[in-house]
Amino acid sequence: MQHMIKHIIAAPRALELAREVLGIEAAAIQTLAARLDNDFLRAVETILRCEGRVIVSGMGKSGHIARKIAATMSSTGTPAYFVHPGDASHGDLGMITSEDVIIALSYSGESEELMTIVPVIKRQGAKLISITGNPASSLAQAADVHLNAAVDKEACPMGLAPTASTTAALALGDALAVALLDAKGFGAEDFARSHPGGNLGRRLLTHVRDIMRSGERLPMVREDAMLSGAILEISKKGVGMTAIVDAEQRVLGIYTDGDLRRTLEKRLDFSATPVRSVMSANPRCIDPDALAAEAVQVMEQYNISQILVVDEQLKLVGALNMHDLLHAKVI
Repeated sequence: MQHMIKHIIAAPRALELAREVLGIEAAAIQTLAARLDNDFLRAVETILRCEGRVIVSGMGKSGHIARKIAATMSSTGTPAYFVHPGDASHGDLGMITSEDVIIALSYSGESEELMTIVPVIKRQGAKLISITGNPASSLAQAADVHLNAAVDKEACPMGLAPTASTTAALALGDALAVALLDAKGFGAEDFARSHPGGNLGRRLLTHVRDIMRSGERLPMVREDAMLSGAILEISKKGVGMTAIVDAEQRVLGIYTDGDLRRTLEKRLDFSATPVRSVMSANPRCIDPDALAAEAVQVMEQYNISQILVVDEQLKLVGALNMHDLLHAKVI
């Protein structure tokens, strides 16, 4: 019971503190955005001109941020990797060449482990970009380009734990990655190639032609078919609809399960009613080279469960329904 009472009493304070932390960190990023200048452009240009690799390094919490920056850059068209400064001083410096760019993170700018390897980096001729909170620091002064990530205060009530400062450094790394992405013309398909696994890759790389029904699996009847023939085709192919085509296999309309329910209310003679008289004309269609994700967007926008696939001559080449997209894990 006492534990519950303490929990209830602490809850308002926890919410108040959480909001204060978020406010401090948000303000730090806003201040950082206003401070961006030509040094940021120089950093982007330095990385764009890099003929080697981008190496990101940092100690402690800055090291965690450095790993994330390297990962974000790698997934957005700027190959990068993390090197621990301690490992670098014990042999890993051998992987750094004069064509590389090193991004070094240290809020104080006086990290002993980083400053131990900086002279070697400079001697090798590699470019050094520093991200610190102190432009007068040793690391900032040694860098070819310095990015100032200073914050007014940490979100930690004691001002000890890196909080706002690491958030600012991370945001600055994201800004670099996105600016580089844009400069390189890195697009959605490029992004998917580095994320082939999981839903992201499937959504970005799967095209309609990869999963559409075609050939014998494609439901269609000619425009002179009777309604009974169309219903038989719907049942046989199991797509929940059939296309109605002319002699050249150009799409004239579609007849769906929903159309069938509406037809039943009219008590028509299925064997004597031409399907053309009850079909939905000018149905929504999609190109086989469109992304499967686009098919999902069209189907959701128009609240339809099936879509026909046509070529440039509007000839039927395939069909899709929501089950096909679910099976392909596009949705």
